[in-house]
Amino acid sequence: MELEMNWLAILLAALSTLVMGFIWYNPKTFGNIWMRESGVTEEKMKGANMALIFGLSFIYAIMISIILNFLTIHQWGAVGMIGGKYNEALPSYAAFMNDYGTHFRTFKHGALHGFMSGVLLAFPLIATNAMYERRSFKYALVTSGFWIVCFTIMGGIICGMPK
Repeated sequence: MELEMNWLAILLAALSTLVMGFIWYNPKTFGNIWMRESGVTEEKMKGANMALIFGLSFIYAIMISIILNFLTIHQWGAVGMIGGKYNEALPSYAAFMNDYGTHFRTFKHGALHGFMSGVLLAFPLIATNAMYERRSFKYALVTSGFWIVCFTIMGGIICGMPK
């Protein structure tokens, strides 16, 4: 059984970050807090090239989706054990994948691994940068909270959407 990347799931997961960003950073949710804590003003926002910002954000989200693909789908571990060389794998690999090839492939399980990745990867990265940039802990919480929610949703989409 060859395991392939589900590019539709990768793209949908990446797109979910833009949708979540519109909700999360709306002034009625965390937008005002984030602007205050990050030092961004309405004036600074007016001069921004939003097409470039959203385009690059989508590309970066695709990159995050690709790594979440490997962090949320356990079967990639079996592929790694054979070095990705399906044609050289022993018959035991095919038997293993026939028995367990779809185990834990649910939205719920992917969301769990996405959440864990957000808490254990995104939060420490953002909090560390925030300290060195002399930003508040509130900034770190709002920004990492966004990514924890995004990783959770992305992991669910990627793991729960079979090819």
